[in-house]
Amino acid sequence: MALTRSELAKYPFVFDAAEEVKRLDLDISNLENPNLKTIVDRAFNRIEEALATDPPRVSYRPGDEDKEIPSFPVAIILASATNNDYIKRRYALAEAVRAYDLLQFEDEKKIVEVVKVFNWKLRIHKQPVGYRRYDFALFFTDFLRNAEVFHEDEWKLVNRIMVNGEVFLNKREAARLIQEEVRKRIEKRFSIDVRQMLPESILQRVDDLSKKYADRISRARYIPFPKEVVNEAFPPCIQIFYGSAKTGTHISHLGRFTLTSFLLNINMKPEDIVNLFRASADFNERMTKYQVEHISGDRGSRTKYRSPTCETLKTHALCPGPDELCKTIRSPLRYYAKKTRMLKR
Repeated sequence: MALTRSELAKYPFVFDAAEEVKRLDLDISNLENPNLKTIVDRAFNRIEEALATDPPRVSYRPGDEDKEIPSFPVAIILASATNNDYIKRRYALAEAVRAYDLLQFEDEKKIVEVVKVFNWKLRIHKQPVGYRRYDFALFFTDFLRNAEVFHEDEWKLVNRIMVNGEVFLNKREAARLIQEEVRKRIEKRFSIDVRQMLPESILQRVDDLSKKYADRISRARYIPFPKEVVNEAFPPCIQIFYGSAKTGTHISHLGRFTLTSFLLNINMKPEDIVNLFRASADFNERMTKYQVEHISGDRGSRTKYRSPTCETLKTHALCPGPDELCKTIRSPLRYYAKKTRMLKR
């Protein structure tokens, strides 16, 4: 079942969309061509949408395939030309979130067609498994490749039903795994240096875009933390996680991830974090070290994770209740930055 052009506009990361771009004979060095202006304008707009929205999203514009399909690869070129990791990661995530939003309402056959670009072993499965019905069955290696970055218990393989090497998924879960695959694939395409190939007028627009969002980028990238860890500045949630870790009290998977990512970001040494978990009854030094190094970006996807936001912790019932300072911030790391400044004064 081939995808239509309107569907290629929804999911421009598939192979057929690449062929559509080739058909238009797009050339990086020729992006200032007046005939390409509407495509280039939409490409810049895609990046701006990603930078201006929370969580980041790129809009879907049905009925405008002639701009939507080619503007996707052009936007990747322009985001890459900024040489700004924040912009590149933000844009990749925004496109991936857009795919997730659209896929949840897509026909199952179309979803199977979309993931052909990934070479996934995904098939439609409508038969009940136990007492539950699922939409898809996915081979476990394809599942693990993307689920490894998720930290909720529902994504751990031991908590999934698996038969003959296949993991069963509902449509939302399949869309979430595809989102992660799309994000990673877009980020890989940022490795090429394209600035020297772009016309001067396009480069100027790229630099103007970076300047326009410079304040937002700097706020997102930089939180001034002291070199030494200040325990007195821990927010209430981290105080509980930290105390539980020291006494060996059980902490949920997301709680452990929140604590570990928080401590790494405020400059605690990885070996000290590993030692912190030694009191746990299920402590495994090799596994704990691996998990800490994965969250720090030294292993796996090489992404250094930030701790979840307050909204996420509340959603998972991990917020013990806000204090007065909590009401002025949106994440544990922001709390810590603000509290350390207050203590210093």
